[in-house]
This record gives sequence, C-alpha cells and structure tokens, in this order.
Amino acid sequence: MTDAAISSARKALARLGRAAEKTRRELDALEGALHRAEGDDFPRARYEELRTLIERIGEFTEEEGARLQEKVLHAGGLEPARVRRS
Repeated sequence: MTDAAISSARKALARLGRAAEKTRRELDALEGALHRAEGDDFPRARYEELRTLIERIGEFTEEEGARLQEKVLHAGGLEPARVRRS
C-alpha cells in the first residue's frame, strides 16, 4: 500500500466519520422540530431506526480505521498488539 493510498484512505475515513456525526446532529435537530410540531403523530420508531444506521456508519469508520492501521503497521514490520499509543 502506497503512502498516497494510505493518506487518501485516512482522509476519506475522517470525512465519512465527520459526515456521520453531522448527519446525527441534523437528525436530532429535525426530530426536535418535528416532534414539537407533530406531537403524538411523530414517527419516533423511524427516527430510531435511522439513528441506529448512522451509528453503524460511525462504527464502520472506526473498524476500517483500525484495520487500516493494522495493515500499515504490518507492512512496516510491526505487530499491532505491540505498539502503544501515547
């Protein structure tokens, strides 16, 4: 894996993570506005389903980030379990 590919992948993962977080915040804002306007007619279950999907996107970015880090460390001759973050 080239340095350019690694850099591009890290940047894309960061953008995806930020987009998921922004989507969650916007969903919260929409839910708040519509819930006040609609009251009991508000489809709470649909919003919870969507929130779960957004959380899965966040989990996916974390998992892919860890997987990428393991590949980079392995390619550099290091074992991921032996590397500590400070």
